[in-house]
Amino acid sequence: MEGCSYYLAMVLSQLSYGVSSILTKISLSEGLDPIVFVVYRHVIAMLLLAPFAYVIERKQRPALSISIAAKVFLLALFGTTIHLNVYYAGLAYISPTVACALGNVVPSLTFVMAVLLRMEKLNIKNRRGQAKVVGTLLCIGGSLIFTFWKGGYLFKGFVEKPLIKGYNTELRHGKENWIKGSALILTSHIAWSSWLILQAMVSKVYPAPLSLTALMCFFASLQSSIVALFFAKNKASWRLEWDLKLFTIVYSGVLISSLVYYLQTWCIRHKGPVFAAMFSPLQVIIVAIFSATAFAERLHLGSLIGAFLIIVGLYCVLWGKNKDGVIAELQQNGKGVLNGGNSMNDRYSDEA
Repeated sequence: MEGCSYYLAMVLSQLSYGVSSILTKISLSEGLDPIVFVVYRHVIAMLLLAPFAYVIERKQRPALSISIAAKVFLLALFGTTIHLNVYYAGLAYISPTVACALGNVVPSLTFVMAVLLRMEKLNIKNRRGQAKVVGTLLCIGGSLIFTFWKGGYLFKGFVEKPLIKGYNTELRHGKENWIKGSALILTSHIAWSSWLILQAMVSKVYPAPLSLTALMCFFASLQSSIVALFFAKNKASWRLEWDLKLFTIVYSGVLISSLVYYLQTWCIRHKGPVFAAMFSPLQVIIVAIFSATAFAERLHLGSLIGAFLIIVGLYCVLWGKNKDGVIAELQQNGKGVLNGGNSMNDRYSDEA
């Protein structure tokens, strides 16, 4: 049952992300200011996580030095302030399905950054290294096809008219700018990949995930508030009412920034980052089915080909990473130290 709980947690996480993407798209079309949304979302998450972090991690939380605070500040800058604000700006121009599909390039982008920073070893002479290189190229090529190739056959939606009347179809079709929106989304994912690299470094010096998340939400609220002073001066955009926009803010703050982040951290701690990353394509499927059913969204042939290449490339990278973990575990357990074991390990490495 404990093993099944990891799978259930990741499926629920991707389902929550998919619902959040849909709710955010609708709320943005109804006038929700994305910067205000980011501020409120992280204030809610900070207030929710802070008491639990203070009680649960009271003994394991290290002292907050200036150096650690500066690193957490950078984490908030890349992972929340830049990533989310640019992401929501791009989401105003493209559909949730496109935004989720482009998110599949994050593992490959992170892999490239890790190799350049020498945090990841790459040996193209074995199948593991070749799979990671080919997967990276497939993800990058698939994202370019998904973004720029809008010709070819146009598939029909599941329904002729949108089932959700509150969705502004004129904004979606009239104002939609695929290139601009996709470029913003890809930029946000570059910031998110940078956050993943920096997170691995900060976690070593501050091994308190709840406290770290609460501090990130605090700095994210502060940074986005400063941004709002220049780009969200309209007082009406800060006014909250009992509508879908308020529900989206509360949903994202409580479920995404708090619970889902914790579930992902828990799964990564016990099963590793490869396990958690394998579930990201589920979000594309969830959002695509929901959008085609509720919004009568139509996809181009190029979009499907690009999405297919992204998912294939993603799993190539994950397969190579998984084999690296298996071999590292064998070496850690002492297999391969002796000549006989070393030969067997080398044979296994070549086959992998």
